[in-house]
Amino acid sequence: MTKKEKIDFIIDTLEKLYPNPAIPLLHKDPYTLLIAVLLSAQSTDARVNTITPTLFSKADNPYDMVKLTVETIEAIIKPVGLSPVKSKGIYGLSKMIIELHDGKVPQSFEALEAFPSVGHKTASVVMSQAFNVPAFPVDTHIHRLMVRWDLTSGKNVIQTEKDAKKIFPIEIWNKLHLQIIYYGREFSPARGWDIEKDIITKTIGRKNFLK
Repeated sequence: MTKKEKIDFIIDTLEKLYPNPAIPLLHKDPYTLLIAVLLSAQSTDARVNTITPTLFSKADNPYDMVKLTVETIEAIIKPVGLSPVKSKGIYGLSKMIIELHDGKVPQSFEALEAFPSVGHKTASVVMSQAFNVPAFPVDTHIHRLMVRWDLTSGKNVIQTEKDAKKIFPIEIWNKLHLQIIYYGREFSPARGWDIEKDIITKTIGRKNFLK
């Protein structure tokens, strides 16, 4: 297969499997999405979705969030891990949204990445899914599959993101990154991987299928 044929096969297969991929994190607006994505760091979406209803019932906007103490936030989010850091981040960014952005989540990478506990991946998810700005957030699933599909060197997620943006058309980035995540979870997991069920990797991946 040529590289173009590989890319077309990936896009076509994912479009057939996941024509309308939903954001896997429970949220209702840019602010709750930002908080949910922050909480998902080194955790799972499923676990985050078990605690955000409790958190958002108490505070689903920055004004209510800063009325809570950091300790209260930490107690609620403890099951997702890294709660001391994440609770301070949630409180701190909520305060900054009020003081610097009139209570609204800013629509720029620079402003989002200036918040505590918000890195490039989190900012990319918010920009792409809340504001429909083209971005390609790379999580562990996308990084793993880009390597398996021989589309990146796999050195780090920064390089993987650069390679993905060069390979795939910008107009499908926001949808495609969700499609790849769903595919990775269902057909190409890190553990218990069955190459026979992983049609994309089996068709276009590295010959030894070991990476």
